[in-house]
Amino acid sequence: MTEITSHTNHGKGRSCVITRRACFSSSHRYWLPELSDDDNASCFGNCALAPGHGHNYELIVSMAGELDSDGMVLNLSEVKHAIRQEVTNHLDFRFLNETWPEFDISTSEGCLPTTEALVRIIWNRLQPHLPIVSLRLYEQKSLWADYSGEDMNAYLTIQKHFAAAHRLAREELSPNENEVIYGKCARPHGHGHNYLVDITVKGAIDSRTGMICDLSALQKLVDDLVIEPFDHTFLNKDIPFFAKCVPTAENIALHIADRLVEPIKEIGATLHKVRLQESPNNAAEIYPNDSSCQNI
Repeated sequence: MTEITSHTNHGKGRSCVITRRACFSSSHRYWLPELSDDDNASCFGNCALAPGHGHNYELIVSMAGELDSDGMVLNLSEVKHAIRQEVTNHLDFRFLNETWPEFDISTSEGCLPTTEALVRIIWNRLQPHLPIVSLRLYEQKSLWADYSGEDMNAYLTIQKHFAAAHRLAREELSPNENEVIYGKCARPHGHGHNYLVDITVKGAIDSRTGMICDLSALQKLVDDLVIEPFDHTFLNKDIPFFAKCVPTAENIALHIADRLVEPIKEIGATLHKVRLQESPNNAAEIYPNDSSCQNI
């Protein structure tokens, strides 16, 4: 009986972050009345086509607090109710441009319902009801936005893929010495991976377009500077940089970051993170402007 009693308040008062997932299906259109049809098409591409297009959105709500005597930060029933009442009831199976007043582009204060604008407005609606610390909104598996209450700043991530081979070995070392360091990865004919690369940019959300930067321009930069040059190559032999630099996941991620920092700055955003996943078990992350560990 004493042992049972001693665990009754296990964890009470200790800090914890919990997450809750919510999904909704919505459509939207990127079109501004002050632009001509040609200018809208130039700025937003196919996203400007009427009557719009849809997505299956996935929202991840992170909340922080202290455990109570029931072993919970929050009652999940209350969390579900708040998210449903403040977000999904408003957005599910709706045309986002016509849901909330923040997206009313007939007024000068209205902005387009981009992923990054949407996640910020969801924050504003949930924050009075839940102790949220961050939100992530997936528009699709390869595009998502993060927000943590930093005024107009948000994070936007695009995910790309390339297939490449490499060999991990240092020229000045013997085969045996390389094998000691790199194991099977030092074998002379190399091996391949299907790499996933996440490019995360940070910036202020434009009050009218709802964007951190031109998404099409960002995708083109990554395609032109990373995917096209790297895809279906033997990195050691086809990429001059890796003729002398061992193409570990860490070095590849760092080289990708070096390639992208300035071009991304030129389109109005800041490169926040490059994450390179080499396999389901291995990944490397580079933060060009901050060497400390970060969560986003």
